[in-house]
Amino acid sequence: MGMTIKEFVAQEKVALSQEVGSLKRAPHLVIIQANDNPASHAYVRGKIKDCDEVGALATLCLLPPDTSEEYLLEKVAEYNNDPEVDGLIVQLPLPDHISEAKVKLAVNPAKDVDGFHPLTKFIPCTPKGIVDYLTAEGFAFQGKNAVVLGRSEIVGKPMAKLLLSKNCNVTVLHSKTTEEDKAFYIAHADLIVVAIGRLGFLDNRFQYKKDAVIVDVGINRNEEGKLRGDAIPDLPVAIQTPVPGGVGLLTRLALVKNLILAAKTR
Repeated sequence: MGMTIKEFVAQEKVALSQEVGSLKRAPHLVIIQANDNPASHAYVRGKIKDCDEVGALATLCLLPPDTSEEYLLEKVAEYNNDPEVDGLIVQLPLPDHISEAKVKLAVNPAKDVDGFHPLTKFIPCTPKGIVDYLTAEGFAFQGKNAVVLGRSEIVGKPMAKLLLSKNCNVTVLHSKTTEEDKAFYIAHADLIVVAIGRLGFLDNRFQYKKDAVIVDVGINRNEEGKLRGDAIPDLPVAIQTPVPGGVGLLTRLALVKNLILAAKTR
């Protein structure tokens, strides 16, 4: 393993701030948040800090959790039409009375830097961040066996799609896959991306290739309340991304890259 994720992200941010410095104006991200979720507050703070670090602008539009769906969609339309705004994201989760599907479709695909709109030109941030890091680490995707655990719209499905575009042999495993089949596919995997939200799911009951790479997208709290991944630490593989200090940083970096791309291609 050449660089830790923290080192990789720090190095990339230096290059990104130079790129931002060469633009006519600073790229501008707007984050709409309509929840009072502590994890969301932390994510949003992180996103704003990242923008600051590379010289981009970030504006938080914080709405109360009882905001109507109609009002939230009006705010989305307002920022869609604002020529000063390059990127627009709506922080999840949304309150129960607001349709996530409706909101995702309402964001202008040209400003959809999260990559959630079906017509978006942006790669969703978590898969993009992971592939950018593995590429920098010299991982050769073509013909490799990749296993994706989880089939969510935000990580599992777009991750599988992106790995297919890199010519991997992709297998998606999920809650209905038998334990026997999971064991078989994991034992033959060159790359395992786990995103199921189950503490320590990947453990020593499975066999791994010794040159395998495990990318841990899981964010769980253990009994002491510490953040831990979907894999137990120190599995017998070549690279295993840590939690915390792993995929979360890559996701945030990819968001900044998408924002800069949005500003340059508008």
